[in-house]
Amino acid sequence: MTPLGKSKHLAARMGRWSASHWKTATFGWLAFVIVAFYVGSNVVGTKQLEQAKAGNGESGHVMATLADEFKAPIAEQVLVQSKTEKVSSAAFRHAVGDVIATLQAQKHVTAIDSPYVAGNEGQISRDRHSTLIDFEFRTNDIDVADKWVLGVEAAVAHVQSTHPGWFIGELGAASGEEAVNKKVNEDLAKAGLLSLPVTLIVLLFAFGALVAAGIPIILSLTAVLATMGLLALPSHLMPVDQNAAVLILLIGLAVGVDYSMFYLKREREERAAGKTERAALEAAAATSGRAVLVSGLTVMIAMAGMFLTGDKTFQSFGLATMMVVAVAVLGSLTVLPALLAKLGDRVDKARVPFMWRLRRPDGQSRVWNAILDPVLRHPLVAAIASTGFLVALAIPALHMHTANPGTESMPQSLSIVKVYNRIADAFPGDQTAASVMVKVDDTSAAPVRQAINALEQRAIATGEFNQPVHVDVNEHGTIAVVSLPMAGTGTDAPSTHALHTLREQVVPATVGRLPGADVGVDGPTAESEDFNTTMKHAAPIVFAFVLGFAFILLLLTFRSIVIAIKAIVLNLLSVAASYGALVLIFQHGYGAGLLGVEWTGGIVSFLPIFLFVILFGLSMDYHVFIISRIREAHDRGMSTDDAVSYGIKSTASVVTSAAIVMVGVFSIFGTLSFLFLKQFGIGLAIAVLLDATIVRAVLLPAAMKLLGEANWYLPSWLRWMPEVKHDLASPQPVPVD
Repeated sequence: MTPLGKSKHLAARMGRWSASHWKTATFGWLAFVIVAFYVGSNVVGTKQLEQAKAGNGESGHVMATLADEFKAPIAEQVLVQSKTEKVSSAAFRHAVGDVIATLQAQKHVTAIDSPYVAGNEGQISRDRHSTLIDFEFRTNDIDVADKWVLGVEAAVAHVQSTHPGWFIGELGAASGEEAVNKKVNEDLAKAGLLSLPVTLIVLLFAFGALVAAGIPIILSLTAVLATMGLLALPSHLMPVDQNAAVLILLIGLAVGVDYSMFYLKREREERAAGKTERAALEAAAATSGRAVLVSGLTVMIAMAGMFLTGDKTFQSFGLATMMVVAVAVLGSLTVLPALLAKLGDRVDKARVPFMWRLRRPDGQSRVWNAILDPVLRHPLVAAIASTGFLVALAIPALHMHTANPGTESMPQSLSIVKVYNRIADAFPGDQTAASVMVKVDDTSAAPVRQAINALEQRAIATGEFNQPVHVDVNEHGTIAVVSLPMAGTGTDAPSTHALHTLREQVVPATVGRLPGADVGVDGPTAESEDFNTTMKHAAPIVFAFVLGFAFILLLLTFRSIVIAIKAIVLNLLSVAASYGALVLIFQHGYGAGLLGVEWTGGIVSFLPIFLFVILFGLSMDYHVFIISRIREAHDRGMSTDDAVSYGIKSTASVVTSAAIVMVGVFSIFGTLSFLFLKQFGIGLAIAVLLDATIVRAVLLPAAMKLLGEANWYLPSWLRWMPEVKHDLASPQPVPVD
């Protein structure tokens, strides 16, 4: 094969410029990261999405309206419970009196409501062994109440300590949010703390040297920091969810390590093949650099699918992930070649003796050579077996049930969960009440009062709602909120049926008839139902967008309709198999005990679409990298069979290393406390593991071997597309037996 001329595409030009101006590129990148993070954090500030404005459908409208026009104080409750005493006993009255006196001593507490006051009978349980003491904070700002609640909780805990044998515990919006956020932050801090050493260990095995292993981590972390700062700018137009930072860290670490490994591995291979330091770097820029650019665009397209969900939280996640991928690509194409140009062969300094000996200069893997040889000798058997396995694993996904679980999915050791469960047992339906908003000109008008009374009576008459019913009115008298305790746990079939009864029968026949009234139903069940409906409607649009644009990008990149179609099919198989695995674990309970999973009622509603866009994007990293190497070898004169063998064997080790990093990091999330984090981490880990092994190392080479030259088929009506050649003088690939 005759070596071709120097590459002129964007990635190659960026690599050459950075290598020639390493100081400008390196210090420019550091300045960019520092300025972006400082300006975003200290000057502009990130505007967070208000949870009250993040809802969907009817419940989302109710939440947003109440957030703007119903500035109610933050409410809390204290449960006083005894196994032996009843509320009428002197001992019970004494315990309640101690709680009330303690609350009265708190300067931020007001509107303390004793269960012994006439009209508050609803605060006493049916068995008369439990009672609730309601109170409010002197604020309607949940962030302020979150700070005040700590002192109140400590005071209530002291009352509990003076009454052994009794249960006295606090629950409400502020105490619940404070406890959950604290636990989630502890979990995420644990994941972040563990992910870095896991990544470093894998990279040490991959490169055998501390300097080479440290570069991908440094690049990834600086990309994450820059993105967190830059995100502040668009957040004032599109507020971002508070968990976006976690996603930036997760995706930034994943793609940053991937792209750095692709680039660095290729540069080391070229150097080991005898090229000069500069020539090896240019080869990496023209080949792996181009693969990074195409891969980054594909990942960004996949993440952009979240904009089409119609959900503000998803849209903010889409914005955050697209930005971190773009920054990671920019770093990989600029500062990475600059560092490699400056370090040269010193990138292999600080060698780890045992790990260094495991490394092969040609980038090939002994293990994968042993696997791929029989696959390529018997491609039909390998294709049938691997496809059959993936399809069998995907079949359970046909019966996937999505749900927004309540406290049953939280760590049962949390104090607020213990209080919640006790209140739910003593006061059925109170914690899962449906809220009916009635917005009119004047809630005190006789027709409005009559309609609200009729709403209460009809709801109770259905047998799906319970007393006590609460009616709250805003200070302007324009909005009434009717709270109706409902059957079920809030996320089960009885609760869902009760919601439909309320929306389709009770509300239309009562308050729904008021002229000009703005009426809607909110509550945990309504929010779950509306979110599920939104996702079901959005899913086909998101899937079509991601698959369609990815197909077009792959078609333009590789000029083969077969390659583009095959990439879509393989990625869908990978995603479907991971869905099936999730269903087996989190619905059918297989292996749930080993993973510490206590609730097996279904898949958290936001995960299917969320996992699809992330998995599709990340799996395209591997696909683009592998196919680029195969296409490069084919364009240089190899037969398709030899190009497939060479391309996959030469990329197997880097793909495996990158996959192990991601599987390790995602698996950490599977060890965390909250169900949604477990499902998220386990789903991603399984998908990446399947994709890097069964799909990329078995099914892909088997399919390409079977198709032969048909892999590069481009219909005549598409041959107008520009042809992109791998036109850099690089070491001539040698067919691998």
